[in-house]
Amino acid sequence: MNLSIYFTGLMMGLSLIVAIGAQNAFILRQGLRNEHVFAVCLACALSDAALIVLGVTSLQQIASLMPWLDPVMRYGGAAFLAWYGAKSLYSAVRSNAALAAAEAKTASFRQTLATCLALTWLNPHVYLDTVVLLGTISTRYFGQQASFAAGAVTGSFLFFFSLGYGATWLRPIFLKPSSWRMLETLVAATMWIIAFKLVGGM
Repeated sequence: MNLSIYFTGLMMGLSLIVAIGAQNAFILRQGLRNEHVFAVCLACALSDAALIVLGVTSLQQIASLMPWLDPVMRYGGAAFLAWYGAKSLYSAVRSNAALAAAEAKTASFRQTLATCLALTWLNPHVYLDTVVLLGTISTRYFGQQASFAAGAVTGSFLFFFSLGYGATWLRPIFLKPSSWRMLETLVAATMWIIAFKLVGGM
């Protein structure tokens, strides 16, 4: 295993998953309520792992059959990341939002897992981040895609379990709008860096 490429995959995976979206907000909520935390984190991490492997393996085969697809997806992915970064920066500048735990009745294990899987597999951004973007970036490391994928998968497991079990520590931080804005600014910078690397051919 190439450790340099492994850590590149780890950082890429973390940077794409760190944005607070519906899935991450749900995990944070479950962690704050200490409700089915392990199952939710494991379901999200395994789903991400499956999609990352699919992207790394399938995009490589498709690219060999359709050489024109690589630059199209590379520049398309860069454009999306640039837009996503601008959206995050706008949120950092204009938003006064703060993340808080929702008060609700306790859900059953089956209901919780079904909601978690729906937020994962029915979200088009999940496919874009894992299958398309990470799959496309992995083609920059010919012969070392396994190391890149392993790093990205590790990033998913680290993030989801840290978010779920670290929710108690995170709650007072994200109740402050200033912390939310700092996170959005960091996400914007990360997205733009990745977009620049994609356009530059890594």
